[in-house]
Amino acid sequence: MTLAAIDIGSNAVRLLICEVVKKGKNTEFNKLNLLRIPVRLGFDVFEKGFIGGQKKKMLINTIKAFNNLMKVYEVDHYMACATSAMRDAENAKEIIKEIKSETSIEIEVITGELEAEIIYENHIAELLDNDKSYLYIDVGGGSTELTLYHKSNIILQKSFNIGTVRILTKKVKDETWDDMKETLKELSKKYENIIGIGSGGNINKLYSISGAKTGKSISYETMKEIYKEMEPLTVDERMKKYTVKEDRAEVIVPALTIYNAICKWANITEIHVPKIGLADGLIHHLYDMVVHD
Repeated sequence: MTLAAIDIGSNAVRLLICEVVKKGKNTEFNKLNLLRIPVRLGFDVFEKGFIGGQKKKMLINTIKAFNNLMKVYEVDHYMACATSAMRDAENAKEIIKEIKSETSIEIEVITGELEAEIIYENHIAELLDNDKSYLYIDVGGGSTELTLYHKSNIILQKSFNIGTVRILTKKVKDETWDDMKETLKELSKKYENIIGIGSGGNINKLYSISGAKTGKSISYETMKEIYKEMEPLTVDERMKKYTVKEDRAEVIVPALTIYNAICKWANITEIHVPKIGLADGLIHHLYDMVVHD
């Protein structure tokens, strides 16, 4: 069976195509293709409240290209979800309608809570040590999703309107930062030695910049050092020094700001980076729906 997931984020739009193979009791998810297009919807939405003509055209063209690729791969089932920027865009409904009429692709705008839940569909819980507490952190362009697991139970699942593009466009409210701070400080009082698990393109890039060996975590101390080194540089200097594309060079410092704040408030000393994200979660979610239909 071939499945596809489209993740329409505030910074990038991704397409993940997977072949799902049953081997006895195990199910293997083999990636056939992963595409990331920096459409950057959040720069319109967080500044103006709606998606402008140019970004709309880029989004429609991206979905058309994804649709064609899905046909080439003979995808059996797909799921297309939009997150923070589309949640906030006043013209989201009409754009979704237009995309459907031009491509037949149906897009669902999901809540922050459902986003956190779908990321959990990666069956991360299976990789966790039953006796420990883990904070799953997904930093996006428009929002950050936090999920706390304690002894394999979900204690908290919360979405905050704090994201990399929101920070760049100066649209994060002080009270949202305060809410996150209070939430995490309360958690760190109840649960000691919380271990971080990070997902998303920024933490993956930071992980490779840190030089951490495969399977090892990235420490909070290392992230503070990278921030100190990276923050004063221009976007061009970051692109050259860390070999990153322009849109990544722009959002990586705001991402570090978010991760470092979370580590500080939750007393987290290290973050594990299993290289998974919303698109992976969507594939698992879709597979479970197809199988149980």
